[in-house]
Amino acid sequence: MLDAKKILEKAESYREDMITFMRDLIAIPSESCQEKEVIERTQAEMEKIGFDEIKIDPMGNILARIGNGPIVIAMDAHLDTVGVGDPSEWEWDPYKGKMEDGIIYGRGASDMEGAMVSMVYGAKIIKDLALSDEYTLWIVGTVQEEDCDGLCWQYILKEGILKPDVVLANEPTNLGIYRGHRGRMEIGVTTKGVSCHGSAPERGKNAIYAMSRIIQEVEKMNENLADDEFLGKGTIAVTYIECDTPSLCAVPDRAYIHLDRRLTKGETKEIAVAEVEEAARRAGVEAKVEILRYKVPSYTGLVYETEKYYPSWVLEEDHVLCQSAVESYRSLFNEEPRVDKWTFSTNGTSTMGMMGIPTIGLGPANEIYAHTVLDQIPVDHLVKAAAFYAAFPSIYTEKSKKA
Repeated sequence: MLDAKKILEKAESYREDMITFMRDLIAIPSESCQEKEVIERTQAEMEKIGFDEIKIDPMGNILARIGNGPIVIAMDAHLDTVGVGDPSEWEWDPYKGKMEDGIIYGRGASDMEGAMVSMVYGAKIIKDLALSDEYTLWIVGTVQEEDCDGLCWQYILKEGILKPDVVLANEPTNLGIYRGHRGRMEIGVTTKGVSCHGSAPERGKNAIYAMSRIIQEVEKMNENLADDEFLGKGTIAVTYIECDTPSLCAVPDRAYIHLDRRLTKGETKEIAVAEVEEAARRAGVEAKVEILRYKVPSYTGLVYETEKYYPSWVLEEDHVLCQSAVESYRSLFNEEPRVDKWTFSTNGTSTMGMMGIPTIGLGPANEIYAHTVLDQIPVDHLVKAAAFYAAFPSIYTEKSKKA
């Protein structure tokens, strides 16, 4: 029988260690494709903890193992962050890890270096209390998620780096249990025209005017996309526009827009592309509609090209993985957890959305602070999440044997 009191006491005993580790990670700028130093700092902490095995794969993801049991559980935290934007908008240095009233502030605190801190110390608790007899636990620090969510796990799974039975993708949930989210994709639309002198526009064909008609149809389309009771409604938005023109006194002969498409349950990339093509037809415009591709080198130099398509996914509430997460929370904190979904996309889009591996997550920090100048994480969340990550593998192992 799992001793919740001992786990909580152990987690509390590592509070100061977690604060130090958290502030160290924040102090290292680690935007996508620039994670080398933060991976090295994480490796140092893992070595201090005493994992049974630590390795860095060719993409640059770090994987650390505890135990050698037949059930393989992976916990994921991506270690890249977005940039800080305009530094003048911050009230404090985003790389100092300011701590005030039990909250640590700085870039990456919420999304999602805090989860790595808690995962590493959750593993430490497992080692301290010898909880890993019947399972193998992998703590995985992934790269390039902010640039291309799930690419890291496409690589890990397709290249046979690791084959877990279940995955915890521990993006911020405010300590709730999240079991899915909408998918997303990036679509490019291009219109072509005929350039001419701006003093006589009737001699040419303005690609921007053609694109403007498509944009109007896209705006209308957003109101009529599919809806789902749990995941919510699909959405589409124009997020970027550009044109080519010989000069500012000439009619543009090419226009381009970038579309952010959020996919609810049942929506596929084929459906999404066909809807944009239909919008162009309604606008009376010939246009090229394409799913964009990602082919940026990781910090190791590896290029793993993929479509910018990240499918939606939902783990059913009665799945043993979800029930194990609920029981883990309940046994530790003597209250019912909030079971919900993420607003944004996570690496779960690959683990479950593409590869069908049951996935769920509980993360420290509130997702409302992700990518903002208020990026923050309560220290209490680090402690509680560490306790959860220590308790969960044993509870899941027992429940899965009975399922």
